[in-house]
This record gives sequence, C-alpha cells and structure tokens, in this order.
Amino acid sequence: MTGAASELLAAPSWKARLAAAWDGDVAYSFRHSPVAMASFAVFAVCVLAALFAPWVAPHNPFDLKTLNLSDSRLPPAWIDGGRAMFLLGTDDQGRDVLSAIVFGARISLLVGLASVAFALVLGVALGLLAGYAGGRTDALIMRVADVQLSFPAILIALLIDGVARVALPRDAHDQVALYVLVLAIGLSNWVQYARTVRGSTMVEKNKEYIQAARVIGVAPLPIMARHLLPNVLGPVLVLATINIATAILTEATLSFLGVGVPPTEPSLGTLIRIGNEFLFSGEWWITIFPGAALVILVLSINLLGDWLRDALNPRLR
Repeated sequence: MTGAASELLAAPSWKARLAAAWDGDVAYSFRHSPVAMASFAVFAVCVLAALFAPWVAPHNPFDLKTLNLSDSRLPPAWIDGGRAMFLLGTDDQGRDVLSAIVFGARISLLVGLASVAFALVLGVALGLLAGYAGGRTDALIMRVADVQLSFPAILIALLIDGVARVALPRDAHDQVALYVLVLAIGLSNWVQYARTVRGSTMVEKNKEYIQAARVIGVAPLPIMARHLLPNVLGPVLVLATINIATAILTEATLSFLGVGVPPTEPSLGTLIRIGNEFLFSGEWWITIFPGAALVILVLSINLLGDWLRDALNPRLR
C-alpha cells in the first residue's frame, strides 16, 4: 500500500468530522443555550426570506405595473379599512409593506455582510503586517488607526460617501451607490480588526513554532498566512459577527439620512425614512414595521455574537 493510499484511508470522512464538530464544545454550548438557538432561528428566517424574496414576498414592490395608487396608505389587514392581501398595509406608493420589508432586508444584509467582509480582510492584513513587521511599519499603521478612531464611524462613512458622490458623474450615482456604501462602511470599521490582530500577532510571533519557521528559512508572507493567521482568527470571527449588526445599523442610518442606497432599491433604512414622513399623519405602520424588522434582525445578530464570544472563551468552559 502506497503512502498516499494509507493517508487517504487514515483521513476521517466528512461524516466523522461532522460528528466530531457536533460533539465539540461550541456545538454543546449552542445546544444548551435557548437564547442562541432562538437567535439563530430568527436570523436564519431573516436570511432565507431575504435570499428567496422573489418567491417569499406576497408582492413585488418594485414592479411598477402591479402598483396602484388607489391602494396607497392602506392600514394593516386587522384594522378597519385594511385588506387581507396587504397584511401589514401599504405605503404612499401602494407598495405592500411586508414585501418591501422582505426585499429591503436583502439589501441591508448584503451591505452588512459585504462591508464586514471588506473591513475584515483589510484590517486582518494590516494587523498582521503591523504586528509581525513592527518598527516604522507598525507605527505608521497604528497612527493612522488612532487618527481614525478619533472620529465617529458614521462621520467617516458620510465623508467617504460624499467624496465619492463628488468624484463620480451624477448619472452613475445610482449604479455605484451600493458599492460606495460597502466601501464607506468597510473603511470606517477596519481599525477594530487591525488592532485585535496586531495584539494577537505580537504575542504569537515570539512563540517557538514561529521561531522554528524562521530558522528553516520560511519567508515572512507564508509565516503570516500559514502560521499566524489561523491562530489569530478566533477573536476576529467574534468581532465580525457583532460588527454585522453595527454595519446594518450604519447602512440604515445612512439610508435614513438619504445618502445610502437609491430609492429604487430601498433598504430597511430607506423604508423607515419614507414612513417617517407619514408617522404623524396617522400612517404609523409605514415606518413602525420596517423599524421593528430592523430591531429584530440586529438583536438576533447581537445575541448570536454574545453567545459566540462566550463559547470561544476558554476561561468560561
């Protein structure tokens, strides 16, 4: 039997790996945490509804052919004047509020996940470089991070969004608005990842396995990618989970202020801004239901992040 064949036979199957993961500490903590399971169930429902919005939503709120202004500002179905086909009522354009929430959650989740992924990649790369290289490289990156920390994240996002709107042609604003929003939120949140990874890297780089890799001539880039990165990702994953909720709230704030996604592709923040104009005229459902959906989504992510932080903390085991 060749060495490759023996290694293949010795390698555990995917069923064995799945069983080992299910019996692990994190899975055990998840199974014995009602809050974590309930939060995950709510978050999974939100994600699935957003992914399959064209099939889940009762109506397509962005199909102008199906909109009727005579159906505008209808109350929820259980209130006098409401219709069963519009469970949560309609907005000023006659769009079904429930369908708008489902489609809006898709935009909010997309922006939140994409901006966190961008901030994570940028922050981890700069944190590894600063922690491993040290010296002037570390000082330069950390001073830039310190300067950025002196400004609120929402202010930095507004600044980047404003610069992009001035630099780009007016006709291209709507086409690139989503990318600019992801870039703005990502650039305003990379510092947390960089500082976390830098601290972990400075601890890990002095350990024996890193010293051994240096002695045998491994280049700095493979050392950072193969040896340091897997050992500093634990806190980063917890931070990223919690920051998804922060990114969604930042996107909602920017859209509420009118500098987020275009009105033709409204997110939850845009729906709240539109409904806010009719809140004091009695059409409370136009803004209350999107606001409640945003709160439920963010709360479920925060609770999952809190559970993950505790589950990965060896001191609490």
